[in-house]
Amino acid sequence: MKVIPTSISDLLIIEPKVFGDDRGFFYESFNQKTFKHVTGLDVQFVQDNHSRSVKNVLRGLHYQIQQPQGKLVRVVQGAVFDVAVDIRRSSPTFGQHVALELSADNKRMLWIPAGFAHGFLVTSDTAEFLYKTTDYYAPEYERSLAWNDPDIAIRWPINGEPALSAKDRGGRRLAQADLFT
Repeated sequence: MKVIPTSISDLLIIEPKVFGDDRGFFYESFNQKTFKHVTGLDVQFVQDNHSRSVKNVLRGLHYQIQQPQGKLVRVVQGAVFDVAVDIRRSSPTFGQHVALELSADNKRMLWIPAGFAHGFLVTSDTAEFLYKTTDYYAPEYERSLAWNDPDIAIRWPINGEPALSAKDRGGRRLAQADLFT
């Protein structure tokens, strides 16, 4: 397992060691001991989630203001444009984001600690997205940032409007959002 730093030090790209040949491939998608060793993080995951979406679906930018969740995210079918936004007011990278492609082909994962909003845009015909969380889903604390907030200025690779849920259509701008200290 290889860790690649990003422009925001707390966000980590993780590349598993893949063993492949003409029959296919094998890789260990998660090992607690190895994760702790390569990242220095001692986290406990309590929930796994799996979503399937079609092209141009944008999910996010989501976070929980209480019971915040750290997330380890990856794609097992298709590809997405994945984004994490630092919404910790006291952080030197507050309001900044990291964006990258996660796909079944590149097998990359992204570690997103608590204190970040997260979302993704499906760029393939369909995509299946898996993520492990460090706390349980609590809908009463869930919040959504506006995907197109000009203060965050994410350059989503889409022409026109994405397919959004009602919750995501009502996302708040960073300046009006409930944030972490």
